[in-house]
Amino acid sequence: MLYRLLFILLLSMGLNQARAAYLLIPMDGAQKEHLKAYGIAYYVITNGIEVDWLLNYRGGSFAFPHLKPLESECLIRGVSYEMIADAQYNRIVADIANPEANMDVVKLEKSPKIAVYSPKNKLPWDDAVTMALTYAEIPYDVIYDDEVLGGDLPKYDWLHLHHEDFTGQFGKFWSRYRTAPWYQEDVRLQEATAAKHGFKKVSQLKLAVALKIKDFVLGGGFLFAMCSAADTYDIALASQGVDICDQMFDGDAADPQAQQKLDYSKCLAFKDFTLVQNPYQYEYSDIDATDTRNVPLDLDYFTLFDFSAKWDPVPTMLTQCHTRTIKGFMGQSTAFNKSLMKPDVLIMGENRSASETRYIHGVLGNGMFTFYGGHDPEDFQHFVGDPKTDLALHPNSPGYRLILNNVLFPAAKKKKQKT
Repeated sequence: MLYRLLFILLLSMGLNQARAAYLLIPMDGAQKEHLKAYGIAYYVITNGIEVDWLLNYRGGSFAFPHLKPLESECLIRGVSYEMIADAQYNRIVADIANPEANMDVVKLEKSPKIAVYSPKNKLPWDDAVTMALTYAEIPYDVIYDDEVLGGDLPKYDWLHLHHEDFTGQFGKFWSRYRTAPWYQEDVRLQEATAAKHGFKKVSQLKLAVALKIKDFVLGGGFLFAMCSAADTYDIALASQGVDICDQMFDGDAADPQAQQKLDYSKCLAFKDFTLVQNPYQYEYSDIDATDTRNVPLDLDYFTLFDFSAKWDPVPTMLTQCHTRTIKGFMGQSTAFNKSLMKPDVLIMGENRSASETRYIHGVLGNGMFTFYGGHDPEDFQHFVGDPKTDLALHPNSPGYRLILNNVLFPAAKKKKQKT
């Protein structure tokens, strides 16, 4: 509270200066710390000051009134900035407003409250989103099954799912890691949680969690999922009331008619997929293209689509970057089979030659969801037990920028639909 009061005092002292100048945070090649720049934007709106997100202007730059405390924070975090006069900034805004310019200004008004769905026990892999949030100095809460089933989701604006298995098959790690202590402990804890909430199987627990998350999105929440969380989430929704787990996962055999009983209408993003029911195969379904893609390492890139900033501000915000070509990276779920996408889901990034999508977005009720294929944008093939990525070595990562676009997205002032 004391810090907040001192900050407000400094703001009032700098008010006259704020009217005369702006701080522009460039997000093109002039920026030394792209990822930390998102943290600056979050910091500014958290302190009650609007941030202008200049879509398609110099890589999606940010601008806000010049105040000494804000300039000092940029210096502390190593974020590049430019001080520009009020008249100069007005000319930039006028240029952006030109109907022929594919640019727009979106106001970021209120910092979103962020939750990361993650187990409390330490598992031998890392999460790109929590690494990005930590590096950018954006605060978040860690929640898991107890909190979701306890009704905590409405407290948050934005929820992240990463490397989770909502099917109850414990990541399909059984074949390779069933004797590993970390695997056995994870199974024990998840089974105990299921029993605690009155479920006989972990698959039933995870379905209940998935349905709570779906309600969160329907009510206006923002959902962001990466890697196996994206496809297993839809698989869980499609298999409601159907046993798709083999004996080693839940104590009894899977329903032999499981494939025929799937209900794709309950899914968010995918349709017509085929389950992989072999417990020895490290795959859930043909949604994921990891095992079928034939993309050489030196050609593994995907391209971001260009959208109209004035007419399609949502996908434009989510694809802000200093490059339109992003290097590929693998995961348990690397990319999504394009033929299995629902027609109303928007593709924002794809490898067209491989007929795979990497970055997709959709609307559900009053909320939205984004699915992003792969595990770590700066680690091409991350294995269990590998050391985590040091983002200080990748401060300008375009793949990580896509994650942080999603983090800031809920802060945007909703615009009236153009007609």
